[in-house]
Formats: sequence, structure tokens, C-alpha cells
Amino acid sequence: MTDFEYETELQVRFRDLDAMGHVNNAVYATYLEQARVDYYADVLGVGLDDIDTVLVNLEIDYRHEVVLDDEAVTIAMGVRSIGESSVVVGYEVRAGDRVAATAETTQVYVDPDEGGSRPLPEAWVEKMESLR
Repeated sequence: MTDFEYETELQVRFRDLDAMGHVNNAVYATYLEQARVDYYADVLGVGLDDIDTVLVNLEIDYRHEVVLDDEAVTIAMGVRSIGESSVVVGYEVRAGDRVAATAETTQVYVDPDEGGSRPLPEAWVEKMESLR
């Protein structure tokens, strides 16, 4: 098992920058979200917008700035734990050979009609487990 079983690359856009010329701290959350979109499509075969999950926790530790000249960031992801209805994912945001940030999110699979959580589909659990 590796710490990060999935990677995706995202372009650093001019609009991502703040007045100081580096990627704004809030944009990192968007990078993580796009990485989840890619992961769900590539690994689980579903669109993140087609499933009922909510983000219940987000933690980001910033280590190094990302600037427009970096051109792209690599988001490395690894499932840390799988609960009955939740998934905890760890991330590294990399710019070149530098780790710009580390992060962790928790998502919960919810029932849109009843409210509250519901069990993760077994097929998803199997696919996530197979990469760990």
C-alpha cells in the first residue's frame, strides 16, 4: 500500500492567484474538490454530481506557496479509512517537487429523501479497498 493511490494534475490558472501573486488559500479546497471529481469518475465510475455525498470535514495545512509559473499542481489522494457511510481521504498538493499543502477530508453518503447518512454502496467500497 502506498500513501497515495491516485493522482491527478490541475492547471494553475491566473484566476487562482490573490493580490500577493500566489494561489489563494481558498483555492486549495477547489483543487481538492476537483481531485475528488476525477477520483470518483476514474476509480468508481460515477460523477461526483450524480451521487449524494456531503463534505463534513476539511483540514488543510499549507507548506509552500504555489505561483502561476508552477503551471500545474498534482493532487495525490489516498483513502485513509472507510466507514459504513463515510470516507476519509488524505491529500498532498504538489507543485513540481515541492509539497505545497497536505489535507484531509471526510465525506458522508447521505439519503436525500430521508435525511441522514446511508451505507456506502458495496461496489464503491470494494473498488476503494482494492487500491489501498
